[in-house]
Amino acid sequence: MKGNKIIFIIVLLVLGVFFIVTTCYRSGEKKNARVLPPGTHGVVIADIIQTSNYTYLQVDENNNKFWIAVMRVDAKKGDSVYYSKAYEMKDFVSKELNRTFPSVFFVEDATNKLPSAAPASPAQLTPGKPNIVKWNEISVQTPKGGITIADLYKGKDSYAGKSVIIRGVVVKYNPQVMNKNWVHIQDATEFSGKFDLTVTTLDSLVVGKTATFTGIIAVNKDFGSGYSYEIIMEQAKASNITDK
Repeated sequence: MKGNKIIFIIVLLVLGVFFIVTTCYRSGEKKNARVLPPGTHGVVIADIIQTSNYTYLQVDENNNKFWIAVMRVDAKKGDSVYYSKAYEMKDFVSKELNRTFPSVFFVEDATNKLPSAAPASPAQLTPGKPNIVKWNEISVQTPKGGITIADLYKGKDSYAGKSVIIRGVVVKYNPQVMNKNWVHIQDATEFSGKFDLTVTTLDSLVVGKTATFTGIIAVNKDFGSGYSYEIIMEQAKASNITDK
């Protein structure tokens, strides 16, 4: 009889501990859910793949596993990651890994610190290969000492690694992707159907404005994250920004 009482007391103690732990865990879940600002994802790292430029993380969010990619960082399984700005690439091929991901979210603002302030509205950050439409009725005067987009494509090998000046209309602008602003410009010239030039800069621009860009030309540029360009102007400075 005494033994049965001891067993009964042990059972009650175990159930009590289970109830307390479960209650605390659920309270913790609700607390974490409350502190996350709207639009912010909180994920836990389940797997890690390192490459020369990027860290690919398989993460878990509410029992849903998927892959994200961030600029190369040291990370370990079980770490928490928070972000609000990401763009999805489906059927993404990593040449370095010789692997195709059905879906990867490239994250721009990953952090291991729990955000406390509401983030800015996430944008579609797609500097890679957007659908660029040729603008009509563009009138751009070639700057002194400068060249046209047609000149650049026609003699691209001779301009590789050199600083050039090109004036064009901003037709697309994506700010703060991989720590730089991505700009597409056109100047009403073309060579073999190529009429658009991608420019990276730290300067802020507005679509529709005309500006003169001075920067270094890179040919067959591969960023190692699925973004490759036949020609791209880098480290550009924008000047003489006008409405026309």
